[in-house]
Amino acid sequence: MKIILKIGTSSLTYKDGSLNKEYIFDFAQSAAALKALGHQIIIITSGAIGAGMGRIKSAKPATLRQKQALAAIGQPIIMDAYSEGFQKFGIISAQVLLTRDNFDNRGQYINIRNTLTELLRRGIIPIINENDAVAVEEINFGDNDTLAALVCASIGAEILIVFTDVEGFYIGAPLKSKLLQKVEDITAEIENAASEASSSKKGRGGMKTKIVAAKIAVSCGADFIIAHNSKHKFLKEIVEKKDIGTHFCAKKAGLPTKKLWIVFGKKARGRIFVDSIAAQMIASKGKSLLAAGINGIEGKFKRGDTVNIADNLKNDFAKGLVNFSSDELRLIKGRRSKEIKKIFPHSDEEVVHRDNLTLAAEIEAAIH
Repeated sequence: MKIILKIGTSSLTYKDGSLNKEYIFDFAQSAAALKALGHQIIIITSGAIGAGMGRIKSAKPATLRQKQALAAIGQPIIMDAYSEGFQKFGIISAQVLLTRDNFDNRGQYINIRNTLTELLRRGIIPIINENDAVAVEEINFGDNDTLAALVCASIGAEILIVFTDVEGFYIGAPLKSKLLQKVEDITAEIENAASEASSSKKGRGGMKTKIVAAKIAVSCGADFIIAHNSKHKFLKEIVEKKDIGTHFCAKKAGLPTKKLWIVFGKKARGRIFVDSIAAQMIASKGKSLLAAGINGIEGKFKRGDTVNIADNLKNDFAKGLVNFSSDELRLIKGRRSKEIKKIFPHSDEEVVHRDNLTLAAEIEAAIH
């Protein structure tokens, strides 16, 4: 099986921010033992900024520039630790740095998958981190939880295990309320109970981003497990789905890879509002979006970007790849195909083709 292991900053660093190399060495031993059973392992690691803080005895960064500089300092420190840890077991590791934009571009998305697949084929363990040294908006990606889930979707991993500083997901305050051990459906109660705050104050996402990641993972057919960072010693038992942490169950009827990419990999750059007839034809009849049904455009986007599609009540009910820019759509919205051909003779007939469109109902079905 392809198994993704995600480790947060709180697991990898001491209270002063310096890197906990002993933990990384122990973790490498656990991952090596799992690999020896025949599994393919990918690690998503956080901690670059924290390691950089520890190396130069820096206070918590206040600006984006400081975060980027500390990440540049800390990233090689983390990779050296992983490399040293895996070398003890004759395993080669490889560094892969990604940003949100790498998933937004279809070509780069496919290249990510191809690179990771080749590394795994060669028996190498990819160590993936967000490229915080160059990321701008992506610096608050979600403590790598969403990054881990997007990698999971791109390579078709069967299990994603997130190690953190609590035992699992609680409905209420950790240690003072019920720990959920098995989750078949991600309900509104679970989403509402997810906190944005990191219990260690080191991470950037809290349980809120872990639930987002869980939605992505289960919808692509992977089990998603939250476990305490000390439980890496029981990886075999976790993979065998013993009662450790919280287990979000995979959905058998997952979304196709391209739809997963449209929904989760690409960021929406704008919104198209359609009339009730167009909304019904798209949602119920499986039709493409035509310009005649459009009555409003929001945002600035170009051909090939992803847009949300909303009904008259401004509810987003679909998401897809648009064949016209926002400026072009403002010229042709509400027009018939014959009129559009006079303005743009070589254009597509569809604004968003059905093959490049995913309904919110499809996403919900994949999650629930």
